[in-house]
Amino acid sequence: MSMAIQTLRAKAITEANFRPFGQVIFPQADGKPFGPDDAQLQLEAGVPRFYIMQLKRRGTQFHTITRHQACTQCLGSLEGKAWLLGVAPPGAAAAPDPEAIQAFQIPGNCFVKLEVGTWHAGPYFDAEYVSFYNLELSDTNIVDHDTCDLAKTYGLRFAIALV
Repeated sequence: MSMAIQTLRAKAITEANFRPFGQVIFPQADGKPFGPDDAQLQLEAGVPRFYIMQLKRRGTQFHTITRHQACTQCLGSLEGKAWLLGVAPPGAAAAPDPEAIQAFQIPGNCFVKLEVGTWHAGPYFDAEYVSFYNLELSDTNIVDHDTCDLAKTYGLRFAIALV
């Protein structure tokens, strides 16, 4: 199968345009009671794991995309660094619809909560290294890591470009 590269224009993330994939959590005043602006987490299927992962620059192209069906996942960069993420909405199919895949540019002053089952590729960034905090279950990457190889399934590779 031949390989086509499809360019995704990274959108500036907003609460509204990211809603099909999860939530964007921005800073808020201390002491505010829990509400809809807080991450609505689903971590009851196991032991939560909150850690800092240091990633090396991986470019802005991808041909695999992953989802977690048992929990939400939260990702955010440290040190205020912007980053990129490819996403597709959750669904029952074994592979996402390539036409539904979108890309977002996420500023360093917020984090994203991925809805259960949201397909995601990234984080991607230009810096040599970026550290990210990650909240998921302790065994997410062992027992809840459903990956689709878009190159094998559709003959596609995606390249994220800034608008």
